[in-house]
Amino acid sequence: LSEKIQKIIADMKEALSTQKDGVAIAAPQIDIPLRIFVISDAVLKEADKEYKSIGRDIVFINPEITKLSREKNDVEEGCLSVRWKYGKVKRSIKTTVKGYNENGEIIERGASGILAQVFQHETDHLNGILFIDKAYNIEDIPPEEIEKLEKQNNE
Repeated sequence: LSEKIQKIIADMKEALSTQKDGVAIAAPQIDIPLRIFVISDAVLKEADKEYKSIGRDIVFINPEITKLSREKNDVEEGCLSVRWKYGKVKRSIKTTVKGYNENGEIIERGASGILAQVFQHETDHLNGILFIDKAYNIEDIPPEEIEKLEKQNNE
């Protein structure tokens, strides 16, 4: 609840909001050596039609993954830290994360789909791992190419 932590969370939310495709951000991505990540409720809702919006961004402070399913899938990933690079990463299809929210309350949340993937991706950041350290079939896809693909998918 400290002013310092609340300011860091606000800065993270602001940084994330400047990236229209940014689903989440971890504190180390903005040069803050703390174990915090923020997930954009709005972008996650847009990316995953199954996701049940909570109406606000999800904040985890000192998160720990407490459960990972044995079943894994190869999923597409990108990252704000290595813009326009995309690749496949093997991720558990379900996961549970425990930590503190921005109000200092202990929270535990299970997830599947994209949210489970985001939990794992952001926890990797907090452990000094980028998705490209695990990914294969990595390719550069510039923003104009992404826009073309999005237009095709919406037609």
